[in-house]
Amino acid sequence: MNELSADPSSKYILIVDDQPNNLRLLSTTLMDAGYKVKSAISSQMALIGLQTALPELILLDIMMPDMNGYQLCQQLKANTPTKDIPVIFLSALDDEADKLKAFELGGVDYITKPFKTQEVLARVKNQLTLVRQQQRINEQNLQLLQQNLRLEQLNIELVQANTELLRSNKDLEEFAYIAAHDLRSPLQIIKAFTYLLSQKYQGVLDEKAELYITRIVEAGNRMERLIQDLLNYSRIGTKALEVEPLDCNQILQQVLTNLQTEIESSGAAITHEELPTVVGNATQLTQLFQNLICNAIKFRRPEVPPQVKISLEYKDCRAGIAREVENSGSTDMGGEQNPLMMPAERQTCQYNRVGEWVFGVHDNGIGIKPEDFERIFLVFQRLHTSEEYPGTGIGLAICKKIVERHGGHIWVESDPDLGTSFYFTLSITLLHDSETPRASEK
Repeated sequence: MNELSADPSSKYILIVDDQPNNLRLLSTTLMDAGYKVKSAISSQMALIGLQTALPELILLDIMMPDMNGYQLCQQLKANTPTKDIPVIFLSALDDEADKLKAFELGGVDYITKPFKTQEVLARVKNQLTLVRQQQRINEQNLQLLQQNLRLEQLNIELVQANTELLRSNKDLEEFAYIAAHDLRSPLQIIKAFTYLLSQKYQGVLDEKAELYITRIVEAGNRMERLIQDLLNYSRIGTKALEVEPLDCNQILQQVLTNLQTEIESSGAAITHEELPTVVGNATQLTQLFQNLICNAIKFRRPEVPPQVKISLEYKDCRAGIAREVENSGSTDMGGEQNPLMMPAERQTCQYNRVGEWVFGVHDNGIGIKPEDFERIFLVFQRLHTSEEYPGTGIGLAICKKIVERHGGHIWVESDPDLGTSFYFTLSITLLHDSETPRASEK
């Protein structure tokens, strides 16, 4: 059976010819090849049959009484339901003008009588192949259109959901700010009266009462830190981001000054590479470096002094390359000026984004399990109890928000018991009169 033959439920081939012998011969030939066939002895009979079911293909004789094949084809092509049905003309007319007219009226092929059965079968097969390929294309286009419409609808829903999420986040940030701000006053009263109690009744209260007061003071201090972190977190999203060129070396020195007590008490060793000048918010970037370095010191292994290194990598998005900035303290590169180094005072606010700096904060501490890499950046997510390692569980969430507010991203790499590396990116800026971004000198 022909591979293109139709099953009983599919469309058929219509043969229109006023000669019964031709109808019988063509019908037998096609049915023997496995095709479903219907025949009509005239154009009028063909039109009547087309009202009940449409064929896949029409074999149409030209020379017929009342309405010839040209006229029938013209009528079919003018009718929407039948205009796309391919028509193969069958005729004894062999003149070029007749063939040209057949194609002008919409015919797809022309077979001259007397015909050879193998030629008819080959031409029918070719046309049905084209028809069914076109049907598949149409079906695929329809599916694609439906999928596109669905995607558009999903995009609309996603935009709406994102808008609602942004609104909810903004409301939450404002609520956190207001709540934290309003909690400060009663907390200060609690702390003040607790202090007065401890001073006035010192030596009078028994040991248990003094323990209770101590616990109240400690709880108040923890609450104060939590409120401050909540305020810091909410300010990042609610306040306008004021940016300026900032020397990261100066920011780091300020952070090390702020953490001097922690560094000395832990015996931490802090090393860093030459850092660049970036465009950002001084308060937020100071908090970013301080949170990461403070974590590196806090989450240390017992009896192992913390070793913290701040690294830098330059990623040129224009050239698609990345190279590490050497901590040589020199602007010389093989006798030529290092294009990554430039005094901070030469940088201004006239800049363009051309790439990014990749900062790294590495430690030799207790490490983090891979399954916790995402969770640690969420608010109030702690991997350890406050008795083991004090904190509010907001620090890394603040870091993530600061980095994203500056157009970068932050991630962690770690091996438990070997140490942790936090990486974050900040956009590289380019002076209008320069060709290459540069890091600042100390």
